[in-house]
Amino acid sequence: MSENHERQATERAERDELFGLRGERGEQVAPAQARRLWHLLEPLHAVVYYAPEVFEEAGVLGYSTEDRWGSYFPLRAAPLGPVSAEAVTSAFYSFQPGMVARYVEDAWKVATPEAALAARRRGVDRLYRELFGDLVDSPELAEAAALARRAAEAAVTAGRPLAAANAALAWPSEPHLQLWQAATVLREHRGDGHLAALLLAGLDPAEALVSFAAIGAASVERFESRGWTRAQWAAASERLTARGLLGADGTATEAGRDLRRRVEEDTDRLALGPWRALGPQFTERLATLLGDYWVAVLGSGLLPSESTLGIGRV
Repeated sequence: MSENHERQATERAERDELFGLRGERGEQVAPAQARRLWHLLEPLHAVVYYAPEVFEEAGVLGYSTEDRWGSYFPLRAAPLGPVSAEAVTSAFYSFQPGMVARYVEDAWKVATPEAALAARRRGVDRLYRELFGDLVDSPELAEAAALARRAAEAAVTAGRPLAAANAALAWPSEPHLQLWQAATVLREHRGDGHLAALLLAGLDPAEALVSFAAIGAASVERFESRGWTRAQWAAASERLTARGLLGADGTATEAGRDLRRRVEEDTDRLALGPWRALGPQFTERLATLLGDYWVAVLGSGLLPSESTLGIGRV
């Protein structure tokens, strides 16, 4: 084993110790499986932020639908209650604070969080019925929903505000809505853990995006959707360059790639809890069941071909 590989193995063991993932239980479901389930469940959740059906429901409440952000912020933040723009900025992390304020400061004057949640559920109901057709009533979807819900209910949400807020919502009775809610709890659980990994790596919100773009996770133009100005982006790049994480051309150095690799590994480990609770057999069964719905969502053309989450690239 090379010195570099030995060092990496030691670092992984230390992080396993830190996150409480050592031992037999932690080995039953590998971190790669947590990433695989994220890849399958993320589109099932995220399509809500692009769907015409959801835009219509948000528009009825009075939210702007000129772009997706007018509904994205209140619908995603609604489980937290009527919180401030500062609280949403903290929970969402990578958005420029001024952008968040534009969409959140008056959001709860337009509609209450309860009304936003009801609109979100109505939109998802219409969307899934359109996307899945007869599969909405299939035993396979019901089974997938039951397994995903079991994993979501096993998620420990301490220190994970978005996961906790969504986990506290009442479960709908319809299996397709249970599947969406479970996917939402699980993706926010993973996302909250990802923020912990970024903090551990010493990456502030702007640096998190700049360093991710620097390894090719998505184009700089795609990350511009998070609202940071060119001056703010340049300042974050300078800070990362000073740490030896970016080269003169703006791409990641070896140290920068290593840091982002550790962030992704830590994120996978922090996302393992629900899948360890579900167990390898049922986790694999869920992955198999989700295939048709994942294909339906991707085939709808609603999701952008390039994601700021780096799915398929990291």
